[in-house]
Amino acid sequence: MNEPPLTIQFLGTGTSTGIPMIGCSCDVCSSKDDKDKRLRTSILVSSPKTTIVVDTTPDFRYQMLRTKTTKLDAVLYTHSHKDHLAGLDDIRAFNFFSQQSMKVYANSLTEEAVRRDYYYAFGDKKYPGVPDVDLITIDTEPFMIGDIPVIPIEVMHYKMPVLGFRFGDFTYITDANKIEGSEKEKIRGSSVLVLNALRKEKHISHFTLDEAVELALELSIPTVYFTHISHQLGKHAAINRELSAHIQLAYDGLVICL
Repeated sequence: MNEPPLTIQFLGTGTSTGIPMIGCSCDVCSSKDDKDKRLRTSILVSSPKTTIVVDTTPDFRYQMLRTKTTKLDAVLYTHSHKDHLAGLDDIRAFNFFSQQSMKVYANSLTEEAVRRDYYYAFGDKKYPGVPDVDLITIDTEPFMIGDIPVIPIEVMHYKMPVLGFRFGDFTYITDANKIEGSEKEKIRGSSVLVLNALRKEKHISHFTLDEAVELALELSIPTVYFTHISHQLGKHAAINRELSAHIQLAYDGLVICL
């Protein structure tokens, strides 16, 4: 089957605190460069027929408004941490205009968190206007959302299993510090890889900049972007000058067409 052309928009490329971080006056947080202003990490994946958001961050409402997104077919979750989950309530607007429930794809751990945090959306007697969610449990088996093929990739976020995703020739992985060999094989052959690179210093649950570069080179991906960036990493322009031309930091608003 021929895969559809895809457009990927970076809705946010920052770590859980975003950049600027509340109360911080460091060089990165006070930078005048728009590429140093980062909402929480998320992407929008679109084909001519289907639109998917990967994670609903605390900035989800603003991300949808900023990109003028009026159609959303599904939500796809990487994991249950709040910086990836906290915006789910705002799918209500899409429910209202489409008059349909929102398909939400998540692994069992994330499904448990969704049902707990948004309990009011799953009760027998729902208050009018609560999110209308069609929760679909996924694992590492490939599946389709509309006309977009999805290959889940299990990565480790310290001791927590997190899902990355491959959509055609595009692979997206965030919140990881370890990927087993069998899962790396799912990434090989991608033309574009997005990978988390939190900072230069070692971290318990995220790849450092050097670790992310090493993995990108190991997998021989032609184009690589880093995301889930903290203010500790440094300014966008300065870090990109340290990197190879085919390995760069992503930024909010970046669009990739495949």
